[in-house]
Amino acid sequence: MPSYYDEKTKTWFCKFYYTDYTGCSHQKKKRGFKLQREAKEWERSFLEHQQGSPDITFQTLYDNYIEDIKHRLKESTLKGKINVFKNRILPYFKEKRINAITPKDIRDWQNAQIAKKYSNAYLDRINNMMVTIMNYAVLYYHLRENPCNKAGHMGKRTRSMKFWTLDQYNKVLQYVTDITARIALQVLFYSGMRFGEMLALTLNDLDFENNTITIDKNLPQNSKGTVTPKSENGTRVVTMPAAIMEELEAYIQRLYGLTGEQRIFTFTRSLIRGTMQRCSKQANVPFIRIHDLRHSHVSLLIDLEFTPHLIAERIGDTVQMVNNTYGHLYPNRHAEAAEKLNSLIVPK
Repeated sequence: MPSYYDEKTKTWFCKFYYTDYTGCSHQKKKRGFKLQREAKEWERSFLEHQQGSPDITFQTLYDNYIEDIKHRLKESTLKGKINVFKNRILPYFKEKRINAITPKDIRDWQNAQIAKKYSNAYLDRINNMMVTIMNYAVLYYHLRENPCNKAGHMGKRTRSMKFWTLDQYNKVLQYVTDITARIALQVLFYSGMRFGEMLALTLNDLDFENNTITIDKNLPQNSKGTVTPKSENGTRVVTMPAAIMEELEAYIQRLYGLTGEQRIFTFTRSLIRGTMQRCSKQANVPFIRIHDLRHSHVSLLIDLEFTPHLIAERIGDTVQMVNNTYGHLYPNRHAEAAEKLNSLIVPK
């Protein structure tokens, strides 16, 4: 990597040729470096970004990976990934060449994460992100193999799912005295919508004549504005119980001067989380997360014998996601099927 000294400006510059992704050759020149090593490092970094070489650093791989996936992900999802990389992965690997990362390196990194006493679900998430970016290196940077494959897995996705039954929910609701928290809990439990979807609701989204709520946007945590759903399935119209819509309409009438485009709910998660913690304790009911109200809604629909297809339409997921996430909640129908088939047999 040659670099040159400019006597006139008393600075260093680099000049070199590179081949782009179409196979065309170009000359690149960059001036203004105070030190020769700065010019060499800039040239190396430029070439790493241009060429799919396994000799690049993990930091360069990460930069290119984020640049690639940012066009395919929602802002909130991308922010979550970036946060995990910056805090849990980059500190260990950013200076390493990706072709020098060994299964032992991965194993040591895993042990360091396990020692921090993170939950199994979080460890599983971190590990999956490391596996994914190294698979990206195999596909696009000619890395011979993914070292994560030999290192083994850490963490595991929890199979248990917390939710409230209708009886438990009603017990908790008896202790909810704050009208705003009460309405929010009613909407979440009986619609299955996500918390961010509820926060994004405006008066225009409500149809009190037909008892429906239109869900076509989301307000991610720490976001300044609403975003569209992650998938086409996320945009939907949910039919609500008439009694809940009556409560919601009465609540809105108490909000002075609310216009059609204004958000109905402007509180933070802490109001609902605090209410759920306090009132579940008073009702002697196990505490669940806000998102678990969505699971509670699906559990209720399953008890009411809704099909996976109808549930998927209602909560904005695919049938496959419903089956994968909630399939274990469905009762065993084999004995019931056998009994019905048996009733069709004519006795001799």
